[in-house]
Amino acid sequence: MGSTNKGIVRFVAVSTAAALMLGITACTGGTGGERPSSSGVPVTLGEAPNQDVMDLYTDRDTAVAAAVAALPQFIDKALKQTGVPGAGVAVVSNGKVVFEEGHGVRDVNTKKPVDANTVFQIASLSKPLSSSIVAKAITEDPGLSWDDPVVKYLPDFALNDPYVTRHGKIADYFSHRTGIPTGGGDDLEDIGFDVDYIMAHMNQIPLASFRDTYQYSNFGLTVGGEAVAASRGQTWAQTAHELLFEPLGMTSTTTVHDEYLAADDRASMHARTGVGKYEQLFDRDADAEAPAGGVASTAGDIAKWMNMVLANGKVDGAEFIDPLVLAKTYSAHSITGGDAANLTSRTSHYGFGTNVGATVTGRVSISHSGAFGWGSATNATMIPDLNLGIVVLTNGAPSGVPELIVSEFVDLVQFGAETRPWLDLWPGVFAHFSDPAGDLVGKKPPTDAAPAGPAGDYVGTYTSPYFGKFEVTEKNGVLTGALGPEGGYTFKIDPWDGDTLSFVPTGENALPGSLSSAVFVREDGQISGVTLTYFNKFPGPGQEPNGLGVFSRAG
Repeated sequence: MGSTNKGIVRFVAVSTAAALMLGITACTGGTGGERPSSSGVPVTLGEAPNQDVMDLYTDRDTAVAAAVAALPQFIDKALKQTGVPGAGVAVVSNGKVVFEEGHGVRDVNTKKPVDANTVFQIASLSKPLSSSIVAKAITEDPGLSWDDPVVKYLPDFALNDPYVTRHGKIADYFSHRTGIPTGGGDDLEDIGFDVDYIMAHMNQIPLASFRDTYQYSNFGLTVGGEAVAASRGQTWAQTAHELLFEPLGMTSTTTVHDEYLAADDRASMHARTGVGKYEQLFDRDADAEAPAGGVASTAGDIAKWMNMVLANGKVDGAEFIDPLVLAKTYSAHSITGGDAANLTSRTSHYGFGTNVGATVTGRVSISHSGAFGWGSATNATMIPDLNLGIVVLTNGAPSGVPELIVSEFVDLVQFGAETRPWLDLWPGVFAHFSDPAGDLVGKKPPTDAAPAGPAGDYVGTYTSPYFGKFEVTEKNGVLTGALGPEGGYTFKIDPWDGDTLSFVPTGENALPGSLSSAVFVREDGQISGVTLTYFNKFPGPGQEPNGLGVFSRAG
């Protein structure tokens, strides 16, 4: 993702820059009518030149069988080398599940093994499932379209720009081109607000340029999903279950966190607390962003979805999703990456809820990763040309395990050997994903620090149009700050340097070791406001201050 401190959004780096390097992102299609090149060149011809691909190293079925046979040993090696506790993996080929296994353990404390029925939190792998849900809704309702403005179904919803509010389509929200910055809304979720509060306050978020910038946004896509659910008079959970999970027999799949917690056979999340070390520390409730990251599922259930996509929207030979609607879902709608200074660098794209691109042999692929910093990492990749898909679900904070297993498998199918040492490369891409957050990380108070004022100076109520109320209280000389619904997100405030104090933010975007400043403003001897620096920018590297973490004293 695009952040040193981000859970779900963190895999943006994988689906853009890293994926460009590794060549495993996605698009759509299938060739059909393939035949060898008459010139003897090792190229398989499609129905049109843009569907031509490089030949596999051997015949397709032999290549897939050999890659599948090599999977168990490679999965075990990946888990052992990285320390990730467990993985659920499935492979679909020509409409059948040819591999479905669990490896490792569900929880490092109980040591219960992962099996084929283990439920994982799949994080942003939820997004392509959600795009299929919307495609199915459009198939069922001729009056619904990707091109419908979301305000048609959410008339009270607003963004910071009235023009974008009026014209932003479901398609814009699902392709991350509304201008909502990466991490916008995630900060509100981290301190406990629900989807209703977050959507009601997205009008405070400053926007990037509409439709000509790619800004990966969990709550942008969530708005698109909520609009579709509203068009049906349903909740998103009802829409997802009715349109996709139930018809495909995805009986272990849910968008409701409590249902995940109720599953007997579920994988616990594991945060990375050191090199090769994972601990079961957190529980991640992603209900607020369910369309973007709230799905829990099994590898086998994801396999059922992949088979539907690879069958061009058919289930048991009958049309389930209109193939034209599905094709639009997997077309390129946003440019997500590329090195403008290097003409040999491929450009990557995003469709509706999925990455779009091609393998190094020219084969179209459909792929998405997902990750929670608190302990989940996933990837699903499909190659329609080969009618082939693989999904890897893990219960460890992102360290590249899903991506390296997928990369190895895709290489083995295409070339019979790996092109790069994936097991060594991918963990490096994710090495910083468990870094702490905040402007004071790794620092100590200045040796000549000025003393803080009396604790009572800082006590009071402060407000922000975005975050709402920030309450500072004092007990026995110790200051405590409280944010979120009913002040449920609390932290100790410690002296640092004069009226600049410090606090430890926590949450999906502020992993252990985080430390940030609380800069209080003193005017005429009185504290008039405070900037919570950690909350004054969106999660992600290089984010500029956005002003949303500036609080004025109300009392």
